[in-house]
Amino acid sequence: MKIAISNDHGGVNFKNALKKHFESKGIEYIDYGYQPGLDNTDYPDYALSACQAVLDGTCDYGVLICGTGIGMSIVANKIPGIRCGHCSDTFSARMTKMHNHANMISVGERIIGEGLMLDIVDAFISAENEQGRHLRRVEKITAIEKKYSK
Repeated sequence: MKIAISNDHGGVNFKNALKKHFESKGIEYIDYGYQPGLDNTDYPDYALSACQAVLDGTCDYGVLICGTGIGMSIVANKIPGIRCGHCSDTFSARMTKMHNHANMISVGERIIGEGLMLDIVDAFISAENEQGRHLRRVEKITAIEKKYSK
């Protein structure tokens, strides 16, 4: 499993903590995020690069980090093929993958603590997509996406 990580200037600390966490667990990642000292800090740019990596198969899943997690999730969900849940708790992180087949999550460095963020990410990546009625619903989401992405 390989995870895309991306952040804007509001998510630098969480990204660094997440990278250490992944390294301690032997989880591969690619850092698409903002690095201090760079001029550009527009979150749409950073969300897009990680989303592209998930879409093209470079990475299996993605974690987006900004101040609230909201901006990054909005950008991600504009991209056909991306389903990103904005999560502030572990239950939502599990459910967005299990029931919505999310391939990305977003978190906010200014609204949750670092330990909770790590638990949220672990809950997301360890959850499995459920089938049955959930697959039927995800297929409906995909149909809506196709209809309005023309």
